[in-house]
Amino acid sequence: MLTHPATQSLKLGLIGDNIARSKSPLLHGLAGQRASLAVRYDRLVPSDLGQPFAQVFDTAREAGYRGLNITYPYKETVVPLVAIDDPVLRAMGTVNTVLFDAQGPRGFSTDYTGFKAAYRKTRAEALPGVTLLIGAGGVGRAIAFGLADLGATTLRLADRDINKAKDLARDLTQVFPTLSIEIATSAAQMAVGVSGIVNATPVGMVGYEGTPLEKSAMSGAEWAFDAVYTPEDTQFLRDATDAGLVTISGWELFFYQGIHAWKLFSGQDTDADWLRHSLHQQG
Repeated sequence: MLTHPATQSLKLGLIGDNIARSKSPLLHGLAGQRASLAVRYDRLVPSDLGQPFAQVFDTAREAGYRGLNITYPYKETVVPLVAIDDPVLRAMGTVNTVLFDAQGPRGFSTDYTGFKAAYRKTRAEALPGVTLLIGAGGVGRAIAFGLADLGATTLRLADRDINKAKDLARDLTQVFPTLSIEIATSAAQMAVGVSGIVNATPVGMVGYEGTPLEKSAMSGAEWAFDAVYTPEDTQFLRDATDAGLVTISGWELFFYQGIHAWKLFSGQDTDADWLRHSLHQQG
């Protein structure tokens, strides 16, 4: 992982839609407090600024931002604007963390590393097994690569846009040629006989209420993960709990991707236990 020398202040930002309730400013502010760094962390919403994504991105670079987090729906949009060193991340085709260096903007996926950390916190060394992934967009792509790296035997990719699922399957096989992949538009049909179920769509977040999969389709699965973390207790996770599944909250992905992004932005580790406690107290 790339590291940088500590500075006395950091100017950071988040580009995305529907981010008014994002806790990323709080996370990075607390991490900065712990490290005695003054952190400014701005929410940058293209529609509110009256600018397209690329213009917001360029303005941030020119305004002296150290880095950016990128969230829905721009995690794939940003890829052509950054250099990506890791060939796995290049195949993944999604970026949620950007550093502005003298050499230019560089892209990373702390969604990828953060998901794996969140999974292991709950499931330890247990393999994902046959897993249904609902949503093949930006965060879905990172989670799919994470599941494959964690040892999933089969990934069932469900997306209303079948071409997105096909593109993700193609990119996965570049890195994991022995991975079994199935694709469809119906999540319910793909849920039969799976061990794990993952929601990687925005369905369930504030402003996109609902669930991508009915509770009746969860029967027989072992575990479920929801990438949504606002709210933390989604209908999808409540249904999974009622169906007897072990659940992993999107808050855990938010937490670990944030810790990993902080290391990239600041060059410093943070006290994860302290930060978790502080976030729960203040968030």
